[in-house]
Amino acid sequence: MAILVITGTGTEVGKTVATAAVAAAALAAGRTVAVLKPAQTGVGPHESGDAAEVARLAGPVTTAELARFPEPLAPGTAARRAGLAPVRPHEVAEAAAKLATEHDLVLVEGAGGLLVRFDAAGGTLADAAVLLGAPVLLVASAGLGTLNTTELTARELRSRELELAGVVIGSWPTDPDLATRCNVTDLPEVSDALLLGAVPAGAGAFTPADFRAGAPSWLAPRLDGTWDAESFRDGQTD
Repeated sequence: MAILVITGTGTEVGKTVATAAVAAAALAAGRTVAVLKPAQTGVGPHESGDAAEVARLAGPVTTAELARFPEPLAPGTAARRAGLAPVRPHEVAEAAAKLATEHDLVLVEGAGGLLVRFDAAGGTLADAAVLLGAPVLLVASAGLGTLNTTELTARELRSRELELAGVVIGSWPTDPDLATRCNVTDLPEVSDALLLGAVPAGAGAFTPADFRAGAPSWLAPRLDGTWDAESFRDGQTD
């Protein structure tokens, strides 16, 4: 995969930390990595955004943003309210394609879910993925309610003939309840895709050294890691 688009089933599911884990594992495997954040919302001009957080945790990656809007809203809404030009899907695709000429792996991290709007015309991360012909990695929450949002996102990807590379659980709790443990089995079924990892809850607060050391063990070999879905699932059974 030269370009991997990363989306979530919603907000606050651990997408940025999961992106950092993918970047860290790729770096550990000797690959050069770029992280593109098409639209950063909810931060000021001189504040650290999601791409910078990925670099802090993962290590020496190239980071890029196309636009930054101050209010923590969907990119299209935030752009309109700020009186600024929105990001367009073709701009995302062009920027990612350019980065791919200079890096082994480009991670394109969206804002919120797959269909969050970039502009008034309804452009989304899904549209950018179609233009790129790139696979999409879905970061899902662990607990009750995740099956519905995961299946809806997977269906939308299939309707657009986009490849769902797999599902990563963005924040795996230290003491998972019954629903969470059952979801390890059910997430691959509802998404019709492989479960490719589980990032431990609180990983974003790890020291960068500990994060980089741990990241490969949280992700499957397809993402340059050593995590095994079957062993992980067996460990969650009663």
